[in-house]
Amino acid sequence: MKTWLVMAALVALGVVGTAHAQPTKAAGSTEEGIRARVEKQLNVKPDTVTRMPFGLYEVVIGTEVFYVDAEVNYALVGGRAIDLKTREDLTTKKRDELLRVDFKALPLDNAVKIVRGDGSRKLVTFEDPNCGFCKKLYRDLVGLNNVTIHTFLYPILSQDSFEKSRGIWCAKDRAKTWEDWMLNGKAPPAAPADCKHPLQQTLELGRKLDVTGTPTIVFTDGRRMPGAVPLERIEATFKEIGGK
Repeated sequence: MKTWLVMAALVALGVVGTAHAQPTKAAGSTEEGIRARVEKQLNVKPDTVTRMPFGLYEVVIGTEVFYVDAEVNYALVGGRAIDLKTREDLTTKKRDELLRVDFKALPLDNAVKIVRGDGSRKLVTFEDPNCGFCKKLYRDLVGLNNVTIHTFLYPILSQDSFEKSRGIWCAKDRAKTWEDWMLNGKAPPAAPADCKHPLQQTLELGRKLDVTGTPTIVFTDGRRMPGAVPLERIEATFKEIGGK
């Protein structure tokens, strides 16, 4: 069986992170019984099924290896725990809970503030001025109405990112200077030597929150989204959390 067929079947389940599964005893939980259950669940025939010393069953299809419990209700795939009945990614669910941010505790005074329309919807971003995906996200966010965006300048890519962030923060109009750079490539002026800035605090905040890349979006309910998230997904998330 081709590897990509196996992966397509597993991706359809929705997978992610690490978990510990407790195997259960079930009638017919022999290798042949497991083989039949796997084929029924994934519509892919296993090459081999082997009971492992730690109680789970190793399933091999092509060059792919994953593990299932005796009932084939759960699977461990690449360190990800999947509920095969509900198709729920249990590890992602737990990981998302652990990564939730206390939005009200964020030091928003240390962020560049941009208000569009009535500003009723709130959003936080962590962005590096030299991040290409951040610029893409910014262009998309121009189409977002009735929103207040608090952007933490998070210069993690280079010293030049730090200097640009200082220039943006120390500018008379931070929001306009940030926009001029992100949209038009107009570099911010050099920051005065005596200009105070919160960049070190922001870097510490990012490390505390485990923000490992830019851009990262944080919504008011604490959920986060990494990367240049499409505008449609942002709007859908606002609706989920009660925004307009």
